[in-house]
Formats: sequence, structure tokens, C-alpha cells
Amino acid sequence: MTSPSPVALTPLNCVLGLLRTLEAGGGAAAVAPFLAEDYVLREAPHLLAPGGATRSRSDVLAGADAARGVVSGQRFEVQRTTCEGSRVVVEAEWTATAQMDLPHWDAGDVLRARIVSVFEVRDGRVASQDSYDCYFTPS
Repeated sequence: MTSPSPVALTPLNCVLGLLRTLEAGGGAAAVAPFLAEDYVLREAPHLLAPGGATRSRSDVLAGADAARGVVSGQRFEVQRTTCEGSRVVVEAEWTATAQMDLPHWDAGDVLRARIVSVFEVRDGRVASQDSYDCYFTPS
């Protein structure tokens, strides 16, 4: 039996499917089916992007492939979800292991962040994501 395509999923299942794909180390080919063609990611300022960032679908897909050399073992421990129509809010603890030296972390260190992301899902795909990430620095 094959798994349903992202188009057939509820907004919540689409978002959770995207997170599980990222956890599995999914690159651009694995992530692309979850994102609408006009997808946009807006990141509030955080330790790794002090000025915040706005990324297009192509930026995010390129980042999905490049991320394998930056972090491994991504995990999203979902604490709470809230859904209203096509909007899904996810609160989670995110962890990953640095594969290279980063500001505030050395290769091999575990990065940890408390995240809240607001997703808009349209036609079974994520159309936008606003992320608010609070990173914990090593002691």
C-alpha cells in the first residue's frame, strides 16, 4: 500500500508530514511535494539569522539539500498544535547535531530551540510559514 500524497492530507497532517520528512533528512526532492509553488518562509530574527529572513520555495529547497552538511539528526518534539481552517500552529522543541562549526556551536554540539511556526496550507500544500525560533546557547 502506498502512502497518500500530500495533496490528500488534512492541513495538520500535511504540516506534520513535512516535519517528519525533515527529520528523516529529506532533501529537496522529498520536501518539494509538501510546498506550494509560491511558498514563502519568513523567519523572525534569531541567533543564526539576526536580521531575520524571507526565503522562497527555491531557497528552501536548496537549503534542504545543503542542510545535510550543516546539521544531522533533526528532531521536532511537537508540544502542541492548533488548527483553524487552513492555518496550523506548531509549538515544538527542535534539536539537531552540528556537522560543522557554527556561531555559538562547534561541530558535534547539539543545537536546541523552542520553535513556534504558523503554517498556511492551500490545496494540500504549505503555502507559507512564519517561524519564531528561540535558540538555547551552550552553557
